[in-house]
Amino acid sequence: MSNNLNQTSLPSIADYILTEELYVGRRTTIYRALAKDDTQAHTVARSVVIKFLQWSMGKGQLSTHPSIHELVRLRNQYIIAKDLPIENIVKPLALEPWNHSYALVMEDVEGISLQDYLDIHGHLSVRQVMTIALQLADVLHNLSQHRVLHKDINPTNILIHPDTHQIWLTDFSLASRLPKESQELKSPRALEGTLAYIAPEQTGRMNRGIDYRADFYSLGVTLYELLSGALPFQIDDPMELIHSHIAKAPVPPCTLNSSLPRPLSNIVLKLMAKNAEERYQSAWGLRHDLEQCLNQWKVSGQIKPFELGQRDVYDRFLIPEKLYGRETEVKTLLDAFERVAQGASELMLVTGFAGIGKTAVVNEVHKPITQRKGYFINGKFDQFKRNIPFSGFVQALRGLMGQLLSESDIVLSDWKARILAAVEGQGQVLIEVIPELSLIIGPQPAVPELSGIAAQNRFNRLFGKFIELFTTLEHSLVIFLDDLQWADSASLALLKLLMTRSEMGHLLMLGAYRDNEVSAAHPLMLTLDELREFSTSLHTLTLTPLKQNNIQQLVAESLHCSVQIASPLAQLVYHKTQGNPFFTTQFLQGLQADGWITFNDKTGNWQCDLSQIHSLALTDDVVEIIIKR
Repeated sequence: MSNNLNQTSLPSIADYILTEELYVGRRTTIYRALAKDDTQAHTVARSVVIKFLQWSMGKGQLSTHPSIHELVRLRNQYIIAKDLPIENIVKPLALEPWNHSYALVMEDVEGISLQDYLDIHGHLSVRQVMTIALQLADVLHNLSQHRVLHKDINPTNILIHPDTHQIWLTDFSLASRLPKESQELKSPRALEGTLAYIAPEQTGRMNRGIDYRADFYSLGVTLYELLSGALPFQIDDPMELIHSHIAKAPVPPCTLNSSLPRPLSNIVLKLMAKNAEERYQSAWGLRHDLEQCLNQWKVSGQIKPFELGQRDVYDRFLIPEKLYGRETEVKTLLDAFERVAQGASELMLVTGFAGIGKTAVVNEVHKPITQRKGYFINGKFDQFKRNIPFSGFVQALRGLMGQLLSESDIVLSDWKARILAAVEGQGQVLIEVIPELSLIIGPQPAVPELSGIAAQNRFNRLFGKFIELFTTLEHSLVIFLDDLQWADSASLALLKLLMTRSEMGHLLMLGAYRDNEVSAAHPLMLTLDELREFSTSLHTLTLTPLKQNNIQQLVAESLHCSVQIASPLAQLVYHKTQGNPFFTTQFLQGLQADGWITFNDKTGNWQCDLSQIHSLALTDDVVEIIIKR
């Protein structure tokens, strides 16, 4: 920090005088400033903090042309946080035009980042950490009440007053008002959030959406660091770090810090559970446990073991996103990936009716792919785009190009050299169907025009060599093509080519289709018959409706009650949806939206009045309306 700034080297912004540099990062620079007093009513200028965007200009150099993405983030921070009636968050005051960008003006709470405080004062006492945790639990409770997800809780986004130890949460640039989000699969460098603190579902590799419980995980990592003096996963490799978040259990913090009471250590581990259903479900439940710990610590300097989560209230109707009754199918899929990782090439077909859960089962391969640093790409065929050749493949490969473009310059340069060597000066053939490829290898020379089978053979040869680049011992490739029943003839021919290419290894092709929409004479089935004659590396996984006991378990865990209590409603749900997972979920959500499943404030449980539901005379037409709502 500097209190004597050279004003000629600073950005100039109307109505403010910059006085102190607080932070210089790769993307933002933050200053303390004085608001110029334009009236006679005040004699002391108000102190504020101003955040400027700094994009790809190097440390200390402010860009006047930041990306649209960064501008949206800055505006998002202002829009979401400015009207939140919550204490202990840093409030935005204004979003001021600045050159070709904006500057975010915020209140000055006279705090420093928790990370800077630790760097200055060293570790915090157990009591101090509990006090901080209680304040953050209050903030998370209030954010939850206003349906706001922060998505980037870590010590740099938590401010602490050096004297009073009051806490504020700041930087809502990634925040969202959505009750639940889906995370696309991205390269580690392109993920939103701070990788060391990111929740497993935020990685896009957990087959589940993101909700308020992702903030609990990030808080858990933060408390882990404060209490143990180290991060739970001290790994430099981004993919290994992601795999640790989604699959590895952290060492209990009390193991690293022997003076740390085990109950407090267990609270941190509960916050950091891999599955959101196993974490705290409310900030009040967390606060109650922290208060017990702090009260015992004040009295005796010790914390006796107690059952966690006794006051954890499930006040949101959330249906668990885990798979029910699919253990055998998932194991079959994971076994196929293990064979591919060893050098094989396989085609695994997943079939079943619409809503049966084909995509959910396929997405379970994300974990082993992450562990082995492989690539997963996916495309979907559309019944209204069957006249567009290779549409599913193109969609998948565009996703792969997006993953590559988010890599470092060194990695990207390596891929450029490898791709150029493989295409042998004919890269324009692939660029015509995958435009994003030009951003990696640059403009390519025109190629001689060919027609008919000659053009097709050239494309197939180049495409095969291109795919082969991503199928290595170090990086296996998984391509998931959904709705194969709508694939065009060119795509089916390309699928056949890839699976019969003798040089190809480390490739897992996953194809999903609705078996009730194809006949023996369907082009897809004819292609598969040809592949079966050529190779035994083709397998079919047929998904059937869930059994009644699976539906009972799903309903019980949704209502947070025993299977016995949930049984009557589960029987009704099973009867109406016939074990279809998607219809089951939609039906339950429709019943809750219409007020037939309600939350009992006295018992803290969700309940359903079956007598009222039966009186509705739920015909198939009514069920269909509820499901589609």
